[in-house]
Amino acid sequence: MSPPSDAGDSAPARPASARVVTPGFHARVYAVVRCVPPGSVTTYGDVATVLGSPRVARHVGWALAGLDESTHGDVPWHRVINAKGTISFKGQTLRASAQRQRLEAEGVTFDDRGRLDLAARRFDYADVLDSGVLKLADP
Repeated sequence: MSPPSDAGDSAPARPASARVVTPGFHARVYAVVRCVPPGSVTTYGDVATVLGSPRVARHVGWALAGLDESTHGDVPWHRVINAKGTISFKGQTLRASAQRQRLEAEGVTFDDRGRLDLAARRFDYADVLDSGVLKLADP
């Protein structure tokens, strides 16, 4: 038996032209993350927002989790954290440890609960977006 349909309660589907997760999405995630300078951090939601929708933050995480450093070694994936100011590791303790070490090497400090000062370290994309340097259109 299928669940009852409440068509009035669901949001209409986005037109295909308005979708954020399209072919080339991973490359656009990497381009946004490359803008974050050493000593600064961004969140999955920040990257998703720059790409056009804060609702795709989880997709940003998947793109970074699948990053192949042998071909995309210039992407500073370690500078992307969660909105709580902590490292998200979903059981990948070695990767989380490496991420923390890389951030600490850039001068980022953590408190006893593993949080960093997000307000002080969060990268502001305004200058990058205003300059037109970051090109996010599909190829």
